[in-house]
Amino acid sequence: MKIIVNGAGGHMGRFVCDVIRETGHEIAAEIDKMTDGYLHNLADCTADADMIIDFSHHAGTHELMEYALERHLPVIVCTTGQDEAEKTEIKAAADRIPVFFSANMSLGVATLVNLAKQTAALFPNADIEIVEQHHNRKLDAPSGTALMIAEALCEVRPDAEIVEGRAGQHKREKNEIGIASLRLGNVVGIHEVIVSTESQTITLKHEAHSRKLFAEGAVSAAEFMLGKPAGLYTMNEMTK
Repeated sequence: MKIIVNGAGGHMGRFVCDVIRETGHEIAAEIDKMTDGYLHNLADCTADADMIIDFSHHAGTHELMEYALERHLPVIVCTTGQDEAEKTEIKAAADRIPVFFSANMSLGVATLVNLAKQTAALFPNADIEIVEQHHNRKLDAPSGTALMIAEALCEVRPDAEIVEGRAGQHKREKNEIGIASLRLGNVVGIHEVIVSTESQTITLKHEAHSRKLFAEGAVSAAEFMLGKPAGLYTMNEMTK
């Protein structure tokens, strides 16, 4: 498989390139707007390719979707922090091409989400809180993964309200799913889901030891997406 890597000069982009080589695939082109030595504009890439893996920045969503649509290439969107307009553009593109879109590319996190939903369903009256930790350079808070977990929990708690960064002088409401964000040091990524009743607490935790795991997940997603029809795909489809 020939893969265009968008954001190839970044930390995650370099990991993706390494994993592509390790798994016997081919890098069709390396694109990075911010780094010397790379092709700067995705629109200038004419390389023969089967797939795009994007680890750039959500601000480039329009350019990415426009390019993928023009070349009719499947795309693995690994960036986070998209606003509603950008998410809408991703979903619209998926009507015409295969798009894989996940806030977290880890199979372990996908497992955490499934376990959290099962636990929330078993304890319908429990309080649920999510705590996420990342390195001090991360721009978005809460993390896309924490929001993904919270939104998945809302599937079994349809009356739930997601509360980001609890503050103020008021008690916790019963239907809240709280998200607390920590930014410190060089933490790769830690997500905890805490489900607590008056008699017991269940804590589910995933900790990333290396950012390489996200690159491995992205390449696995590319392998999964090869030959798929147009549509929006997530870790749910990949892990079934």
